[in-house]
Amino acid sequence: MTDIRPATTADLDAMVDVHTQARTAYYRAGGLAEAELTDPVERAERFAGWRRAISGEGLVTLCAVRDGAVVGVLSMGPPHEQDAEPGSVGELYQIHVRPGSWGLGIGGRLHAAYVTALRDASVPYGRLSVWERNDRARGFYARHGWRPDGHHTPGPGGADYLRMRLAVRGIGG
Repeated sequence: MTDIRPATTADLDAMVDVHTQARTAYYRAGGLAEAELTDPVERAERFAGWRRAISGEGLVTLCAVRDGAVVGVLSMGPPHEQDAEPGSVGELYQIHVRPGSWGLGIGGRLHAAYVTALRDASVPYGRLSVWERNDRARGFYARHGWRPDGHHTPGPGGADYLRMRLAVRGIGG
């Protein structure tokens, strides 16, 4: 059984480990050089980022816990880019599942918690950015109803981040 619960600062090390393992898997699969994946400065930045996500006002940060271990993480909040009407979009900043736990429905449970949070706040649309070479994530999001919105930004390895949008059924779509 996997439980989804709010993250705490006690979870930080485990959250960074999950994030690091997941990003290493998808960037490596997308052809990024090993040197770009093992930079210790980036790990420290991930730790600081998750700490901000846990303590940030208006942010939601969740952990998926299975057999006492953090196996998935999620953070969400208002959009980074203020190009939408306030309160109309909730951004999924990050969702990561430990590679050894892929295929167990953990990502789906975290995604469902995200959609529930949008519905509870009457936010009609979700938004996220995904690395274009992360085929696994792009497929996951497409299966959950996400569609590209045409916006993209430069990403690592000469590949863009593609922005996707989700109409939350019963509110905006």
